[in-house]
Amino acid sequence: QVHLVESGGGLVQAGGSLRLSCAASGRTFSSYTMGWFRQAPGKEREFVAAISWGGSSTYYADSLKGRFTISRDNAKNTVYLQMDSLKPEDTAVYYCASRRGIATQNQGNYDDWGQGTQVTVSS
Repeated sequence: QVHLVESGGGLVQAGGSLRLSCAASGRTFSSYTMGWFRQAPGKEREFVAAISWGGSSTYYADSLKGRFTISRDNAKNTVYLQMDSLKPEDTAVYYCASRRGIATQNQGNYDDWGQGTQVTVSS
């Protein structure tokens, strides 16, 4: 089991940037695929991005390609989500999640989840 703690959320104006961090416990972080998901008010949680255990492969929701970047630092047991050119519709609670195995957009395949961090983008 991996304990995950997100940070870095907040209030930002449209067009601005934020970098979310997700710190993981455990000595085997480097063996986990990591994903970011988000849930906007009144909507279902959706896939944002995922990164392979070594960081060589990344995956994004089609609608977010070019604005969001996922990365990881296995030495720090941390995965990041750089969000640029933010829009009001990016407002959501952002969650990180982990799983053993290949990256997938299916949130049901992720085993451990953080508590989430709120991102609010004002117009």
